[in-house]
Amino acid sequence: MTSNPNPSPGPGAISRLRAEALQAPAAAEQLLAADGPAYAALSASLQSEPPRAIVTLARGSSDHAAHYLAYLVMSRLGQLVTSLPMSLLTLHAAPLRSEGLLSLALSQSGQSPDLVLPTEHFRRGGARTVALVNDTASPLARAAQWVLPLHAGAETSVAASKSVICQLVAGARLVAAWQGDTALAQALQALPEALAQAARADGSAALPVLASAERLYVVSRGTGLSAALETALKLKETCGIQAEAFSGAELRHGPMALVDDGYPVLVLALRGPTQPGLLALADELRRRGAAVLLAAPAGVPGVQLPLHPAPDPVLDPITALQSLYLLADALARLRGLDPDHPRHLSKVTRTR
Repeated sequence: MTSNPNPSPGPGAISRLRAEALQAPAAAEQLLAADGPAYAALSASLQSEPPRAIVTLARGSSDHAAHYLAYLVMSRLGQLVTSLPMSLLTLHAAPLRSEGLLSLALSQSGQSPDLVLPTEHFRRGGARTVALVNDTASPLARAAQWVLPLHAGAETSVAASKSVICQLVAGARLVAAWQGDTALAQALQALPEALAQAARADGSAALPVLASAERLYVVSRGTGLSAALETALKLKETCGIQAEAFSGAELRHGPMALVDDGYPVLVLALRGPTQPGLLALADELRRRGAAVLLAAPAGVPGVQLPLHPAPDPVLDPITALQSLYLLADALARLRGLDPDHPRHLSKVTRTR
């Protein structure tokens, strides 16, 4: 097991990661109650003049939220979205056109130059630039034309939780407004209560399987892949596990070769058209001898980690992460690690 110079807090203490994850339902409720005029004005602009191209700017956990937002835009609005390699601008000064572009930057701190500089470049060139950011006084917020505050409040744990959930909520809220989808907007209003229920999910079945694990696949598809990517990152950060996320389809193109007896695989089989294929994949992995942990809504055959459903299936990745953040905290403690002080990491990362 990977060692850590920062041991787990005492048994009676609560980590900042857990405390902040438990604040996510209230933070989401505050986000959904605020900034209505900003969402309405931005969505009206996008409806009247659809962008010719859309890019996301994000790193780390924020990039996983951007993946979710992009999937919603592509699947519901029919517009392609590109995750921008920021070095094209920060290191290579590529002559990227900005006319008619929509730039969506996602960040907790809003401090990193590789988000600020592209936002400034695109805005100078006439693009509509949007920042989904927790710190509304940050350089990124100042650089963007439109600011959608996350309202997550102070977040001090290095491993982000409530700010990521708020990014997902803000992304879904923007898509609902842009699309004029009142059903999704109403489902979002019921999401905070679903998050509170998800915080009580029982993840204990995963603990003995992962207590001494050195490696792990986290598998999902569709909107669920964003939750798989984020879960894998959190298990790296807090638990020292070499966790890798894959689409259930991509797993068959090479990574399956590593699966042998006892290989741990966490399968996130959320509701929707991807679920049957993921359940079939879980069965196949079991036949290969893998130690499969199936995370799915209660009632799904073979489920070991029951996930509380969201008010709309498209929001299931958000409630899933609410449960999985608390699982990561519990597992880190079981492994004798401090989830608030991952090795070699700091809360704000500035890259170019």
